[in-house]
Amino acid sequence: MIDVQASGSDERLRRIEVVTDAALSQLGVKDLLEELLDRVREVLGVETAEILLLDVHAQQFVTAARKGLGDARPRSRIPVGRGLAGRIAQEMQPVILDEVVADPDDQILSGHQARSLVGVPMLAGGEVIGVVLVGGVRPRRFSAADVQLLQLAADRASLATRTQASGLDRTAALALQRSLLPTHLPQAPGVDMAARYVPGHDAGVGGDWYDVFTLPSGWLGVVIGDVSGHGLPAAVVMGRLRSALRAYALVCDDPASALTLLDRKIHHFEAGNLATVLYAVISPDRTTMRVSLAGHLPPILATPGRPAEILTLPVDLPLGVGPRQPARRYTEVAFPSDAVLICYTDGLIERRGEVIDVGMDRLRAAVEPAPAETVCARIMSTLAAEQTIDDIALLAIHTTGGRLS
Repeated sequence: MIDVQASGSDERLRRIEVVTDAALSQLGVKDLLEELLDRVREVLGVETAEILLLDVHAQQFVTAARKGLGDARPRSRIPVGRGLAGRIAQEMQPVILDEVVADPDDQILSGHQARSLVGVPMLAGGEVIGVVLVGGVRPRRFSAADVQLLQLAADRASLATRTQASGLDRTAALALQRSLLPTHLPQAPGVDMAARYVPGHDAGVGGDWYDVFTLPSGWLGVVIGDVSGHGLPAAVVMGRLRSALRAYALVCDDPASALTLLDRKIHHFEAGNLATVLYAVISPDRTTMRVSLAGHLPPILATPGRPAEILTLPVDLPLGVGPRQPARRYTEVAFPSDAVLICYTDGLIERRGEVIDVGMDRLRAAVEPAPAETVCARIMSTLAAEQTIDDIALLAIHTTGGRLS
C-alpha cells in the first residue's frame, strides 16, 4: 500500500532541493538566475518565469533573467511603485493573480501571455532588491506550497545577486584604493621614504591614506589622513580629499591654511563626513618642517643619539566638525640629519581594552634612526603582526646627506 503522506513529503523535499541545490553556487550569477528559472518552471509546471532587479539609480525594476514565453521580448523596465512589481515591493509580500486582467499601464500585465501569475519579493537586509514572477498560460490556483517554493527560489537569487554586488563593490573599491595610494613614493633629494597600507576590514579598503608630493617652491608635502567610515564610501571621500588637498597645497604658504580650505570643502561638498589629517611641509634644505594637525595623532621623531619622541604639537579639531572653528595652527620643528619622521593612523596603535597611550609608547619604542624602509619593516613586525580591526597607514621620512643648497 502506498503511503500517500510520505510520497507527498518526498515530492516536497525534491522540489525544495531543486531550487536550493548547492551545485548552483558553481555558476556565475547570470547563469545561476537562468538555471534557477528553468528549475522553477519545471517544478511548478508554469510556462514563464522572470526575475526583475531593482536599479537604484534609475528607480526601476529591470529584467535580469527571463525563461519561457516572451523570451524574445525587450527587457521590462518598471518604475518603482507602479504595477504588479511595485505592489509586491511595497507590500513585501507574495501576490497571487489566479486570473490575469490585462492592464495597459502595467508592462507585466499588458505584455504577458500568462493568464495566471504569482510574484514574490527578493529581500536583502529588510529591503526589496527585486521581484520573481512566474505564470501559466491558463488560469490556475497557486497553492501556499507553490508560493513557499517560489520564495525559496527568490531567496536563492537574492543571495547570488548580493554576492555579486559585494564582489563588484570590492573590485571597485580596490581599484580606487590602488589608484589613490602611491605605488611608489616620489624620488626627492635629501630624504628616503617608505610606506605601508593594511586594510583592517573585509572590504579591503577604507578611508586611510598617505601622500607625498614636491611643491614648486621645493618644499616637500607630507600627508597622512583618516576619513571616518570604512569600505568604498570612505575610500571615495578619501580620494576627493586627497585631490583637494593637493590643489590647496599649491596655493597656500603653510599647512594650516591648506587644512582650513580643506575643512571648508568638507562642509560644503562632503557634509556629514569627518576626517583627521596630518599635513607637513619639509623645507628644501630638509632641515626644518612645518606641521599642522587636524585632530590627527602626533608624529614621532627619532634623532641620532636620543630616544624617539612623540612631538608635542597643538592639535586642532578634525575636519568636518563644525563651520566655526578657531584658526588652525602649524608648528615649525627642526629636522636633524639622519632623523626619521613617523606618521601613522590610529589602526597601528589602537587595541581593544587598552588606552591609546600604551600603543603610542609601543610605537615610539620601535622607532630608531635608520633608512625609512628598515624602520617601516620593524614597526610593522612589532605592532601589526596580528590583524587589527581598523585600517593601518604608515609613512616614514628619513633625512639623508644629500640636501639641497
